[in-house]
Amino acid sequence: MSELNATAAALLGLLHDGPATGGQLVAGAGERFGAFFSVTRSQVYRELPALSKEGLVRLGKQGPRSSQQYVITAAGKKAFKTWLSTDPGPDHLRSPLILRLVHANALTAKQRTSLVDAARASYNTELDAAKAATKTADGPYAKAVAEFAQAHAKAALKLLESIPQS
Repeated sequence: MSELNATAAALLGLLHDGPATGGQLVAGAGERFGAFFSVTRSQVYRELPALSKEGLVRLGKQGPRSSQQYVITAAGKKAFKTWLSTDPGPDHLRSPLILRLVHANALTAKQRTSLVDAARASYNTELDAAKAATKTADGPYAKAVAEFAQAHAKAALKLLESIPQS
């Protein structure tokens, strides 16, 4: 078995909760990881056949509209546990907003204002969601992650406040 990448591990972690279709995995990843780890639909549908080929998941029941459930196998559970217990290496921030801010000189003042205003609205929404998630978090790990999401949203809002409005 080859080493798991983070997206594969994220999917195996979600499948620990039970069988799921690709669409359910996309939605579950957004709910559980949205504040700190993005998983796109194309990543999910690229990763599932690879996980199946490695014997880490198997096909489950056929769902409505030809959706296909996936089920984690014993080998998948073992691979996920191995991945969990290895050194994660350095974290990498991948922010489309910050990438745009780095290049904001190429925008007009009106475009920069629009970018900052839209990002501010988005991060205020994320902050509200993170506060709600903190209140309803089930267990210390989920609560710590929800608190991290709050801190991240607050840091992004602070960054946006430091952007000159001219």
